[in-house]
This record gives sequence, structure tokens and C-alpha cells, in this order.
Amino acid sequence: MKSKVYSIFSLLICLPISAQIQSKEKAKKDSIETINLNQVEAQAHRKKAFTLRHMKEVEGTSILAGKKTEVVLVDQKTANLATNNARQVYNQVVGLNIYDYNDGGLQLGIGGRGLDPNRTANFNTRQNGYDISADVLGYPESYYTPPTEALQEVQIIRGAASLQYGTQFGGMINFKFKEPTSRKKILLNSRQTIGSYNLFTSFNSLEGTLGKFSYYTFYNHKQGDGFRPNSNFNSNNAFGAFKYQFNENTSVKFEYTYFHYLAQQAGGLTDKMFYENPTFSNRSRNWFEVDWNLFNLNFHHKFSEKTAFDLNTFGLKADRKTVGFRVQRVGQPDNPNEARDLIVGDFVNWGAEARLLTKYNFFNKENVLLVGAKYYQSRNKSRQGPGTKGADADFNFDTKTSPDYPHQSDFTYPNLNLAVFGENIFRITPKFSITPGIRFEYIDTQADGAFRYVLKNLAGIVIQNDLIKDDIDYKRSLVLLGIGASYKPTDFLEVYGNLSQNYRSVTFSDLHTTNPSFEVDKNIKDENGFTADLGFRGNFNRFISYDTNIFGLWYLDKIGNYIRPADAKSVRANVGDAIIYGLEFFAEADFLRAFRVANRSLMFTGFVNSSFSESKYIRSKIVGVEGKRVQFNPQVNLKTGINFGYKNFLAALQYMYVSEQFSDDSNSPQLKQEDTYGIRGAIPAYGIMDFSASYTYKRYKLEAGINNLLNDYYFVRRATGYPGPGIIPSDPRTFYVTFGFKL
Repeated sequence: MKSKVYSIFSLLICLPISAQIQSKEKAKKDSIETINLNQVEAQAHRKKAFTLRHMKEVEGTSILAGKKTEVVLVDQKTANLATNNARQVYNQVVGLNIYDYNDGGLQLGIGGRGLDPNRTANFNTRQNGYDISADVLGYPESYYTPPTEALQEVQIIRGAASLQYGTQFGGMINFKFKEPTSRKKILLNSRQTIGSYNLFTSFNSLEGTLGKFSYYTFYNHKQGDGFRPNSNFNSNNAFGAFKYQFNENTSVKFEYTYFHYLAQQAGGLTDKMFYENPTFSNRSRNWFEVDWNLFNLNFHHKFSEKTAFDLNTFGLKADRKTVGFRVQRVGQPDNPNEARDLIVGDFVNWGAEARLLTKYNFFNKENVLLVGAKYYQSRNKSRQGPGTKGADADFNFDTKTSPDYPHQSDFTYPNLNLAVFGENIFRITPKFSITPGIRFEYIDTQADGAFRYVLKNLAGIVIQNDLIKDDIDYKRSLVLLGIGASYKPTDFLEVYGNLSQNYRSVTFSDLHTTNPSFEVDKNIKDENGFTADLGFRGNFNRFISYDTNIFGLWYLDKIGNYIRPADAKSVRANVGDAIIYGLEFFAEADFLRAFRVANRSLMFTGFVNSSFSESKYIRSKIVGVEGKRVQFNPQVNLKTGINFGYKNFLAALQYMYVSEQFSDDSNSPQLKQEDTYGIRGAIPAYGIMDFSASYTYKRYKLEAGINNLLNDYYFVRRATGYPGPGIIPSDPRTFYVTFGFKL
């Protein structure tokens, strides 16, 4: 209730300010703005034709030639933007494996090509070009996800992004915020959403330009109860971007992001529990809290029409806290007399990334050179131990009451990363180019701390309680190479390909976090390998846009989970060498343009997005793994849908089908009567339908929709840690209504 009052209060302040400033603006500007706001929605969408684009060869100070790229045009989406519904927002990005978090879209979980979707940890995740994850190398999980309502577009570059942006097999995902309007000193955009299970979100942004100064700010609040008991959440997110344009060639921009949320976690289920009652919860004392502060200062300068320079200096101060009753047996009821397991992570990092791009002539052809360097340093802390025995969101340690708690550790993780990179587009002919690239990395990962070893006899009496020092200093240097090629026989067709090396370091949680649900191999080490794409893309007579490619991942020393035959224990380790390959296909058609329908008030499009993949472990020292499929790799991943519009009314209907996938590299089958662990077994196939619609009248917009239209009960993940362990059921049928306006 308090949060709703805050949202209304902010609107009451913003409205009169906006009204006063608008009344002083010239009538001509008002007229132009009114025309834009009254523009027919279907006509506007039809002009843009397609809701997905590919990045140009050069954008800003980035080289994208020969790479597999996809850009989600958020303002063209008819979707549940209030909860960042990933099924709808990313429905045209091929091959994505999507997690559902049941938290109003506070976190994003996407993977692909056999990569774990958990908190998008296999992508280098950025916002307006700078890092936003907890630790790029040591803990690349993204606890913060920008609200979709604030985004202009989402840029995705596949595995070849490793050379420019860092070592992740998934590639890079960049959330690009909206640019401030240049026509007004102040513009208010307000969106209020209500939905199932007491969902309420409030998004309010202010933007404008005053001479050489421009700004874009927003405040976003979310709260809800979730469809299961013990799953309420509350979040607040604020952002400010302030830019000063010295002249047409030089600008400086400062950005600050604040994000905080508290969520109760209902815990996981066993297979038997899920099929008996997917809304059940036997965990009432589990809580999760995130506090995120991001800073970035960008300096941009154009030396000439052919040479540009960008410098981002960035920093993060954040923490993540989890507390709850977490035991190996998921079906075991919560014991209020036992101390809860508490993990507190503090993340502090800072750095700078510089990029210089220049165009030059060589043999009468324009080539493009990019060189860059990155400095990244972090000092993170992680502590695990006994929490209180209460049921509230208490994140204080209680070692006095539980001195012999078995899972205790306290570590500091200093981390240093230096990188130098470069790429060059060589134009062999006007239609054919090759783009070689190189990246040098120096990484120094350290750990300084201790863990407690507690041993009890069969009677439960402590016979040993020792504090064991465990320091690590792991330095390594590596060189990554890659090459891309692009051939454009016509303006409407491009054949592209790339081959790039990849690398991924072990994370802090791989090294020291104690988890009763699985064991971490003491010899776990970094992963490496390479990725490849070969495809063609373009459009046919402006009514069909398409992108078809084959891909391959060669994964050496891949980290995964397997079931140890000796004791049926889940173990996280370097499972072996794997190959993942497949075919990805996307096509979107403008049916009215295809049939030459001249009515500009109508819009009717459809799309097909499909991925067919295979995977196999070709080498493994672990018994029963060689020859098995890689986890998180469904063989079929299909998304299809239609979009219809008439004047100011728009509607979208989509369907997603994902075939069976395994949650461990032992390929354990699903046992529907299993009633102990919930973390083992396959994830069965599922199909989900979503519907959204909107109506615009002048400055006002009404949106509504139904997610999981057919009310299927399904799950997409078996969590080995929080918010489980166990099966995490996905949302059943839910409704939402959004009312928005601009002033």
C-alpha cells in the first residue's frame, strides 16, 4: 500500500510541473507532438514492417560484420512489458532457452545452444554498453535486469562477441535505454499495471532536452504475491542518465542505476509433489534480497567523420543475501527449530573500457579498424553460515546459537582483468569482406579466507570443529582469435560466417559455496573452446525478412552436473569435451504487403522462429557421461505467432514449444513418483500460448493480455540451490491490464 502511495505522490508532483512547462512551449511544437501521438498505431507498425533487425557492419564504435546478431525492437512489441515477459519480448530471437522466475520479471534467465539459462550467466550482460553483472569473470550472474518499459532495443551478439566484449560462450546482450526526446524540455511517460495474484507495477519516466543538456530518468516499482504461498516480492528501481553535448563531436554522459528487491521464496518441489499440487510450498522461511548500485561515465569524441573514440568508466557496489531452510531432501518439511542457511555476497568492482574506431582507405576500398582496451578490478566478499531460526527476512548471522553449523565459510575474492582487443574489416571486393580479430586477456583470480570443517559421530555429537585456511592465487594469460566473413551479392541478401575462440573462468560459487544438494569437484577448472556460425539473411521483396544459419560449439572441459554412481550424489565438475550443433531458422512475413493490400490502416504479420540442435559428449573420464547429450539443450525449440492491427488497435498471439531437455549430464530420466530430491531427472516438453493487445487514443494507451492462455502446468528448471532446491513450477494462466499516458 505504501508503494502505491509513493507512485501516486510522484505523479502528483510530475503532472503540474509538466503542465506548466508545456504551457510555455510554442504552439507549433505542440501541434507536431499531437500529430505524432495521434498517429495510427497499425500504420506506424506497418511502416517499420518487422519487429526484429540485424546490426549493421559498424554501429557506434563496434564492428559487427560477419557476426550473428539480433536486435529486439521493444517499441514494436505487443507484449507484457510490465513483467518483462521473456517469452514475448524475445520471441523472435532464435534458440533461446528461457527460465521463468515467478517474480514479476525482476530477473532474466536466458541461455541457448546448450548453455545454462540461470540468471543469463553465459552471456556478457551490459546496459548501454557497460557491464552490469556481479563480477564479469568470477560471478557473471545478473541479479539486476533493466525494465523492458525503459528500453529502446535489446542487442544480442552470439559467440563471436567474445573478441570485443569478453569471454562468454553465449555472446553479449546489451540493454539499450530510450534516448531523451529532443523536442521537449520535459516529457512524462507513466504506466500503471495490475494483474493476477495482486500484481502491481508502476513505471514513470521523465525525459527532455534543454539546450546542450539532455536527460532520461525513471522510477519503477513492482510488487505481487506470486501464485504459490510464500512467494511475495517487492522491488524499487531508479535510473538517471544525464548528458551534456559540448558540440557536435564531443559529449559526456553520467548514468546511475539503483535497484533493490526483497522476495520470499517458496522453495522447490519433488516430481511427485509437482504432479500432485504444483502450487504447494513447504518453505515459509526462505528469503532473497538484492541491493544494486551501478555507475557509469561515458566520454564520446569524434575526431573526424571517420574516427570516433568512446571511454566508459564504470563501477558497481552491490550485495545479495539469501537465507532459508535448505536441505538435500526437498520433500523434508521445514524445521523451525533449525538454523537457516545464510549466504551474503558483497560485490565491489570498477574499471574502464576504451574503444577507438577508424575508417581508412586501402587499395581504394574503405576498411574499418577497431582497437580497444579494458581494465577491470573487483574485490568481492562471500560469507556463509548459520542464520536465525526465525521466519522473517533476517539476514544476520547467528554463530553464537549455532557454533557447530556445518556450512560455514568466509572469503574475499580480489580479481584483476586486463584485456586488449582489435578487429579489422578488410574489403576484398565491394561485396565481400573478411574481419579477423584478436583479444589478449590477463586474469588474476585470488581467494583469501577460510572454511569450517565440522564432523559429527553417528549420535550427532560434534567430534571435530576446525577452521581451515584456503588461499588461492590463480594467474593466467590467454589469446583468443577469430575471423568473420560477409558476402552481399545484392542489397537484400547477405551470406555470413564466423569462427571464434571462447573461454569461461570458474566462478566463486564453484570454488567455495557449500550446497547440500550437490558437491563441487576440488579440481574444477576453466572452460574453453570455440563457436562457429554460417548462414544467410536478408529480405525478399520487403515482405519476408529471414535469417537461417547452422552453428557449432566445441566445448572443452565443460562444467556441468552429473550423478555419481557410487552414492547417487550430484557433482559439479568439468564433465568433459562436448559438441553442440544445429540449425536455426527465423522468418517474418508482412502478409498484407505480400498480397498487395493497400489499406494502410491494417497490419497483419506472422513469424516462425525455430531451432533444431543436437549435442554429445565426445570425451569424458566420468563413467556414464561419454556419448550423452548436454544438459539444457532441447532438440526442438519453436516459437511462432501472428500480429494484427487495425487503426489504433493491435493484438499479438504466440505459441512456444520446447522439447524435452536434461538437467544433468548423466541424462537422468524423469521419475514422476520421485519424492526425495527434485533436482534429478529430465525436464519434460512443454507448450505455452500468450496473448496481448493494446489500444491507443491520443496520449493514452490501454494494454491487456493473458499469459499461459491454455493454463498449462509445467516447469523449466530444477534448481540445485536457491530458490530451490527442486522443481520450480512456472506460472499458470495470468492476466494483466496496463494504463499509460504521455504528457
